[in-house]
Amino acid sequence: MINKQLLQPESIVVIGGSNNCHKPGGAVVRNLLSGGYKGTLRIVNPKEDEVQGIKAFHDAKEIPPTDLAILVVAAKFCPQYVEFLAKEKQVRAFIILSAGFGEETHEGAVFEQQILDTCKEYGCSLIGPNCIGLLTRWHHSVFTKPIPNLNPKGVDFISGSGATAVFILESAVTKGLPFNSVWSIGNGKQIGIETVLEYMDNNFDPEKDSHVKLLYIENISDPDKLLLHATSLIRKGCRIAAIKAGSSSAGSRAASSHTGAIASSDSAVEALFRKAGIVRCYSREELTTVGCIFTLPRFTGKNCAIVTHAGGPGVMLTDALSKGGMNVPPINGPLADELKEKLFPGSSTANPIDILATGTPEHLGIAIDYCEKKFDNIDAIMVIFGTPGLVQLYEAYDVLHQKMLECKKPIFPILPSVNTAGPEVQEFLSKGHVNFSDEVTLATALTQVMKTPAPADQTIMEEGVDIPRIRKIIDGIKEDGYIAPKLVNELLDSAGIPTVPEFVSANKDEVVAFASKCGYPVVAKVVGPVHKSDVGGVTLNIMSDEQLAKEFDRMMTIKDATAVMVQKMIKGTELFIGAKYEPRFGHIVLCGLGGIFVEVLKDVSSGLAPLSYDEAFNMIHSLRGYKIIKGTRGQKGLNEQKYADIIVRLSTLLRHATEIKEMDINPLLADENDVIAVDARILVEKNK
Repeated sequence: MINKQLLQPESIVVIGGSNNCHKPGGAVVRNLLSGGYKGTLRIVNPKEDEVQGIKAFHDAKEIPPTDLAILVVAAKFCPQYVEFLAKEKQVRAFIILSAGFGEETHEGAVFEQQILDTCKEYGCSLIGPNCIGLLTRWHHSVFTKPIPNLNPKGVDFISGSGATAVFILESAVTKGLPFNSVWSIGNGKQIGIETVLEYMDNNFDPEKDSHVKLLYIENISDPDKLLLHATSLIRKGCRIAAIKAGSSSAGSRAASSHTGAIASSDSAVEALFRKAGIVRCYSREELTTVGCIFTLPRFTGKNCAIVTHAGGPGVMLTDALSKGGMNVPPINGPLADELKEKLFPGSSTANPIDILATGTPEHLGIAIDYCEKKFDNIDAIMVIFGTPGLVQLYEAYDVLHQKMLECKKPIFPILPSVNTAGPEVQEFLSKGHVNFSDEVTLATALTQVMKTPAPADQTIMEEGVDIPRIRKIIDGIKEDGYIAPKLVNELLDSAGIPTVPEFVSANKDEVVAFASKCGYPVVAKVVGPVHKSDVGGVTLNIMSDEQLAKEFDRMMTIKDATAVMVQKMIKGTELFIGAKYEPRFGHIVLCGLGGIFVEVLKDVSSGLAPLSYDEAFNMIHSLRGYKIIKGTRGQKGLNEQKYADIIVRLSTLLRHATEIKEMDINPLLADENDVIAVDARILVEKNK
């Protein structure tokens, strides 16, 4: 729970506050004082009479009732302090900076549980333990530096790691990124990242609250809660970016299917972020760069103008933007010639617009004006302006400052000379601006922002899906494991997913009779072994009764063979769809091109069931091999609508059959008219 005593305490007591600012107990007092806390600050230290100019109490029994307690004492003493302060001193909020709890030992976990129980009994908020604290405009209850600029329109930053939070703040401060609050949740047993987002969502005031949230996440304890409140905040006008660390270890688990081998907890995170509309970042620099992008006017187009006085950075930025799917369109014609006449000879206006190293602040302003007012095919302006140390840049940066205030198109300032022109850059930042000192980092972050979809529609598409029949089939399965091909086909049919006509039997005459009826060529597949191809259990292009009979006899001698499946052979481009159940997240649906694309290149896109059509199309379009689906080099494209339809229908099937733990439809064969499931396997677990 998050209460007023935590956010706006009228009084704070630091248990373990000291005069030594090189230790947490002294540093947190220093930050509270330098941060201008206006309430009553109390210190408890048995060995000091005065701490940093404040009279110290030798024992917590001596203090009057207090709103918030900050504990900077050994873990073993914390449960006693929390119990006493909550019961006797009406403390209703605690920030425990101390480490040595459940993150280290069993004994520490016991201490932590005692603290949680006490907070629950008395209705107290708890930040930590094992954190750097809480930093707001009301009180600076952290023991670390740097302390960033704080204002109501700054960023709300929530971190699952205190040390990482400090490093992210270091990165942000150098860019001029302002903050509204910093939450270091530590072990997060009571107040986790999801809880903070819930509070921000339920109490969101669009006029007063920050519209930017940055997250550093080490553990997603409640994916549904994170999805609900992140989606809600984004729909209210907020923008959210996050790093999820520690997502790769689960990817090495043994798995029995293609999907099981490809899917991991990272796939779940990717799918969750995509569904919520959270911009995913992979480094501190990328996270803070995205945060800076969020402070600028929204960039709705794809066409960028680059104004520079250095050719190399302009070229690198052009390459990085183009690689990320952005456009740096050529600028030509009478207006481009008109601009060129106003610049020094040798300048280029082709885009990048190079005003030369000798270009003046006036030239910079003119180039920006043309991009803003005359070049209609430009949506945003990137300005690269540094110095080799020969001149000062105050005048140029003042021009840039004025243009950023005047222009409707977003301007991205790339000021690389943070050392050589340090004072000028700092003055520019002091006017409320941010700085992207590296052009490629900016382009990479901007790509992540632009490719992140809006929050998905949460409505489940059930039209054409026979849910009662799905449940009847699943409820009728008694044993765990891969289910029979007949049941697989019945489930796919119940979801409205088209399949190739097929027949399964252990009787050779019946198999041959079916093939004769549907017409050759046919495909024969052994039934029983999971990996059919590995044991020689698949034969294509069977052209006669005699050939089929011979293959039937051979396949029935394969170990674990129980029958043979025969299918009408069809042609098309191979596609892949799979799904895997991830605890707490639900089903992760994967799609991609089949064959080498999924097996070797791992070119797959993930989504979290249930999926909307917008999500399905976004998954398809994000594939590296999408050009093959779209059609390339004169070849017709595949039927995207039917592919998306199967993805959505499969996600609905899974939503109503959580007993399905792994599933492959591989391949689907597709052309411009149809997408048809050729082979599928489904792993069901009901008894675990």
